[in-house]
Amino acid sequence: MSHRLRTTIALVLVAIFTFVATATGATATNLFTLINDSKTAVLGQAHVKTNQVIDPNAGKTVNILVLGQDTREGEANAAIGAGGSATDHQSDTAMIVQISADRSFINIVSIPRDSIVNAPSCNTTNGTVPARYNVQFNSIFALGYSTGGDVASAASCTLNAVNSLTGLDISQFIVADFAGLSSMIDAVGGVDICVNQTMKDDTTGIDLTQGLHHLDGVAATQYARVRHVGDGTDIMRTTRQQYLVKSLLREASSKNLFTQTNQLYQLATAGIQSLKMSDGLADAGVLVGLGAALKDLDTAKIYAQTVPVTEWSRDRNRVVWTKDADSLWKKLADDKPLTLTDDSDSDDSTTGDSADSSSSAAPSESPSESDAPSASPEQSNSASSSPSDTASADSTPDPKTGLITKADGTLVDPNTGGIVDPNTGTIRDPVTSQAIGIADAYVNSTFCAVTEKE
Repeated sequence: MSHRLRTTIALVLVAIFTFVATATGATATNLFTLINDSKTAVLGQAHVKTNQVIDPNAGKTVNILVLGQDTREGEANAAIGAGGSATDHQSDTAMIVQISADRSFINIVSIPRDSIVNAPSCNTTNGTVPARYNVQFNSIFALGYSTGGDVASAASCTLNAVNSLTGLDISQFIVADFAGLSSMIDAVGGVDICVNQTMKDDTTGIDLTQGLHHLDGVAATQYARVRHVGDGTDIMRTTRQQYLVKSLLREASSKNLFTQTNQLYQLATAGIQSLKMSDGLADAGVLVGLGAALKDLDTAKIYAQTVPVTEWSRDRNRVVWTKDADSLWKKLADDKPLTLTDDSDSDDSTTGDSADSSSSAAPSESPSESDAPSASPEQSNSASSSPSDTASADSTPDPKTGLITKADGTLVDPNTGGIVDPNTGTIRDPVTSQAIGIADAYVNSTFCAVTEKE
């Protein structure tokens, strides 16, 4: 799904929180029943604090692991999917959604499914999965499901691994599937997408020419799923999902969706019915509190980024996290927005430069006594020139494209310091050249003559 789903979650979270906070009478009763039905247990793990219930008024950072479940189970999922067994349960989407302590911004960090990592042992409802080394990230969810036989096992194992790999303390998760993504997009009346290059893929059925398209739920889900276009990488698909998130938020804002009670109700119910939420999150009081706190959130302060990666030395179709991932996790740990610089930073430890952290130190090839392997095998140790070296501090972004143009014509994204491909709008890491995002304002204005709406 985001890769398939990555997309609507930020919107859906805000929509659900906001609507639940304002619902009354029979509407509230119905929503609270749906919330209770979505509750899924967090199983006890070495790296997860269980029975943690969010206090939305505590002034603390809220971290949620969002997982998109790639399954063909059920008629709706089978219709959207591209073949495969109904018994397969993969996670093609994983992202950390962080709501800041002061509720002024949201960070979204995408973890590529093709990342090669070391997975710690984890507990399921039907036994323990042993620690594994040099495995693909999305296999953690799949093995958890096949061992435990339920979403709670799959999500809890993935949550445990993410905490081990990042050093973060996340205790909540959300799991969604194909049909859920499609229904949520339909609930907002579809979404405008600027296609930067012709997309045609027989696997998903997607067939879009370059230009502006208004996509319904099924078409947007296909757009989210397509891989065999462009460079064909999972990383590129990940960046499209980040673009879709922002497009959906723009759609909601342009319609003033959060004041249109009927449409917001449809979105909230579609979201709740299609999501499985950890028991500490699937609580009416929690959602009401978060909704009240987020009602005035500026959607321009929703920041999305992909974990910095480079090709794995053993297989160029797989990736490993670079040392710059450490600084990303530090920003999340410090409750900082994912921008290259921000006014609250007072020292170099919170900039986008590589942090001197050991959370991602390269492990040995063979398992050790510990059940908590370190983050990325054979992690890239190449000297990384700071992204801040790319974008000059006194450069002013173009108000139309949001980019900085250097003297030699190079386009630079001021938020990440990445280099922007003028032919596609793809933002690439200046060191590894891996895609890390899409310059949405540039894409919209260059390929579709669409300007940012106030």
